[in-house]
Amino acid sequence: MVNSRSLNDLHPTVKALCESFIAKCKQENIDVLITSTYRDGESQMALYALGRTVIGNNSKPSKPFGDIVTNAKAGQSFHNWRVAFDFVPLIHGKAVWNDTKLFTRCGQIAESVGLEWAGRWKSFKEMAHCQYTGGLVLADFQAGKNLSK
Repeated sequence: MVNSRSLNDLHPTVKALCESFIAKCKQENIDVLITSTYRDGESQMALYALGRTVIGNNSKPSKPFGDIVTNAKAGQSFHNWRVAFDFVPLIHGKAVWNDTKLFTRCGQIAESVGLEWAGRWKSFKEMAHCQYTGGLVLADFQAGKNLSK
């Protein structure tokens, strides 16, 4: 099972954009930690199970398995195709998961370097997710297309 944090596991184009994102955040005194880059199918299915058949965060009587963390099964996540990464801003070395304003600023920075920020998605917003698909959709990747280098 692979759930990488290494930028080297991203497509070279996406790696360069991610490096630009990190550098531009740093220029604004925002440290970010990359929490996930490439995920293999097994790792994606393990995440898909959280909140469905495996107990995840925030379990309660109305949601005994907790929060669902992804709607993507194996092969349905851009992480599986090496064109997406997740991040979290850090303050004094600590992950800050609940600061919407800080995530929004990071998302704006991501967009300024050419990334798509999932905080703007209409459904299943992901404040911590960025990707670059070069105009390709998931079906393109599933059909064997990929980004040119």
